[in-house]
Order: sequence, then C-alpha cells, then structure tokens
Amino acid sequence: MCRTDREQEMSRAMAIDYGRKRCGVAVTDPMRIIASPLLTVPSSGLEAFLRDYIPRENVTDVVIGYPVTVNNLPSESVKYIDPFIARFRKIFPDIPLHLEDERFTSQMALQTMIDGGVSRSGRRDKGMADRISASIILQSWLKSLEHKNRN
Repeated sequence: MCRTDREQEMSRAMAIDYGRKRCGVAVTDPMRIIASPLLTVPSSGLEAFLRDYIPRENVTDVVIGYPVTVNNLPSESVKYIDPFIARFRKIFPDIPLHLEDERFTSQMALQTMIDGGVSRSGRRDKGMADRISASIILQSWLKSLEHKNRN
C-alpha cells in the first residue's frame, strides 16, 4: 500500500500492548506527533474493536509490542502474540504491522505513573499500565521512524 506524504501526515498510527487477558491501546494524533494512551480492551474483544476503530479513525500503521529476551530472541510470550499477528494480517492485509521491542515497557510505565503522581492504589490498575506501555511502544516506534527519515 503506497501512501503519499500528505496522506501519511493525516493518518493515525496505533500501538497495541497485547496481553493474554487485556490489551493496552495507544494512538497518535492525525499529524503523528503525539502518542497517547487510548484505552484497555479485553483480548477477546480486540479484533472487534480494531474492525471499528481502524477505518473510522484512519489508522494506517499498527505497531505491536513484541517481547524479546535480553539476548534479542523472542520470549516465551510470543506464543500468544504470534496467532494474533497472523489474524491481524488476514483481517487487515493493507495495514502495515510493525513489531517493536517491548522490553522494559512495564517498568517504564510504572515509573511514568510514579512520576505523574499516581497513588499507590492507582498504580495497581493494570489497565492503566497497559495503556501507558502501549504509548511508550508507539513513541519508541515514532522515534525510530524519525531517525530513519533523517538518515
């Protein structure tokens, strides 16, 4: 799928922090400047959510956090994520799916909540951590794109 620079500028990118029970979702603004947490979706309802949201909000790139070990090998968790990736590619064959290293995003999300003044009880909200993790994954991907475009 070929997009002009203008079309790319006016479309959103989305990131998914995929989990067995729930998935954190983050999106960019239409200019792709800011990555923001969107919501947490039960894993069982993710496909239905994506079928509605992607066309409605003009999402043209999807980034999924891909778990790798410190040795850069896929972690044990990929056995849950790989089937989702295969289904996504069948449902949305024209939407590029990008894999982004998600190591340490959970710890970074927790630190973000602490720095943001979220109470100890608020930090127990796993959904919030998943949404923040998705936004960290998306921001990391945006930075890597920016770096590639500069070189």
